[in-house]
Amino acid sequence: MSDTILVALIGLAGSGAGAFGGILVSSKLTQYRLEQLEKKVQAHNSLIERTYKLEERSELQEEKIRVVNHRIEDLESALRDQEKGG
Repeated sequence: MSDTILVALIGLAGSGAGAFGGILVSSKLTQYRLEQLEKKVQAHNSLIERTYKLEERSELQEEKIRVVNHRIEDLESALRDQEKGG
């Protein structure tokens, strides 16, 4: 086998190994970045869920306050009516 062919084959093998190594490194980096994005999305979704629950609690508390205010108004009205009559 001539020296030229041997050098060409060694060069081809080196180029192939380099390209394959580059693909592996790029794939690992892409996988890592995807995992990091998934963690961020999970944290965001958790925040959205907590915010939704807080909004539900807030609405419930506001409804309770409205009911209490209505009951206070009814009691004040009954007391005024009692004072007028008695």
